[in-house]
Amino acid sequence: MQVSVEKTSELSRKMVVSVPEEVVQQKVAERLKSLSKNVKIDGFRPGKAPQQVINKLYGERVRGEVTGDLIQSTYFEALAKEQLRPAGYPNIHSADQSEGFKYTAEFEVYPEISLDGVNGMEIKRPVAEVTESDIDAMIEKLRLRNKTWQTAERASQAQDRITITFSGSVDGENFTDGKVENYPVEIGAGQMIPGFEDNLIGLAAAEQKIFTTAFPENYGKESLAGKAAEFEVEVIKVEESVLPEVDAEFIKKHGIEDGDMAAFREDIRNTMERQLTQALAARLKNAVMDALYGAVQVTVPNALIDGEIENLMAPYKENAKKRKVKLEELDLPRDLFEEQARRRVALGLILSDVIDKGEIKLDDTRVRNTVEEMAQNYEQPQDVINWYYADEKRLDEIKNMVLEDQAVDWLVAKAKVQDENLSFYDLMDNQTR
Repeated sequence: MQVSVEKTSELSRKMVVSVPEEVVQQKVAERLKSLSKNVKIDGFRPGKAPQQVINKLYGERVRGEVTGDLIQSTYFEALAKEQLRPAGYPNIHSADQSEGFKYTAEFEVYPEISLDGVNGMEIKRPVAEVTESDIDAMIEKLRLRNKTWQTAERASQAQDRITITFSGSVDGENFTDGKVENYPVEIGAGQMIPGFEDNLIGLAAAEQKIFTTAFPENYGKESLAGKAAEFEVEVIKVEESVLPEVDAEFIKKHGIEDGDMAAFREDIRNTMERQLTQALAARLKNAVMDALYGAVQVTVPNALIDGEIENLMAPYKENAKKRKVKLEELDLPRDLFEEQARRRVALGLILSDVIDKGEIKLDDTRVRNTVEEMAQNYEQPQDVINWYYADEKRLDEIKNMVLEDQAVDWLVAKAKVQDENLSFYDLMDNQTR
């Protein structure tokens, strides 16, 4: 076997593989001889047909099978010989076969990566703690989640729930299929288009109002997007919220069986500190990834970008399938995902190089701790732990995540780190945006 490689661009390679004709002929002859033992041909008993007849009838097909097998075997042998790491599948085409078997494989290779830029990267590390006032605020959120409603014999205010009957029209055309009856709206919750809820303030039961407000430019329904709409509203009732007292009964409903306030606050603190630990780690990791993407330049193989774009598009295609929408009707241009795909692939390649060159080995204890921390968010933690350890694929996902986190730690150790003090809610609100 002879191999020659031509570099056609920074990452593109053209590899020509030649196999001597005698090798091809030998393999064809062996396969035809094996075939003659079992093939059935009219006029001959099984296994008794002359070899020249077998060769004439099956020679071309067998040669095709042999050359296909040779491509499979010699391609990987040639890659190993030339120490090439292809990124994606090759484009293979055969050349003139008059002087033996020859084919060309065109493909991209993985880039060489320099990690010189990681030394001295500037990273902001978030720092936060759970304070007593944070716990107070969380208890208030729990009260809000458990609020009830009672009729208010007054005009509506922000945070009230107002039940209305309404209709809407654009350019004189009704778009609400007549009237929407007995529709509850919590003023300030943002469930209606901008401006709608503001117009409900100051209205009492049985009052009516006509007002105009515009649909957002990016509204989901194209016929309404950006257009001014006229609404006619009639108030059915106004209700105000009633918050529960934080008493023993309230505490029991939130998992503290003896209704003790100190135990309740400690339970809330533990939950918030778990959330905080996860949020701090996620924010630091994002900061490291941003810095890393800017510090290390890497040319990304197009084959890997294309594959990642397909991964990013997959949920949209699956959703379209569920809605019975034809894929060709989806407006999913490639450039919508290209930059995100390029970044994800680049960071994946860089992190892989960091793990390799940093000689980072998976910490099995950290894997176990990570699974146990995740399990604490469920009612039966041990069942969750068992679920992960019962399936190697599920556990591999955690292992990959932990290995990435270890790489982040390695990078942070080499960076210029500046602590950034944040409150619990500043950090958590930022995580949910």
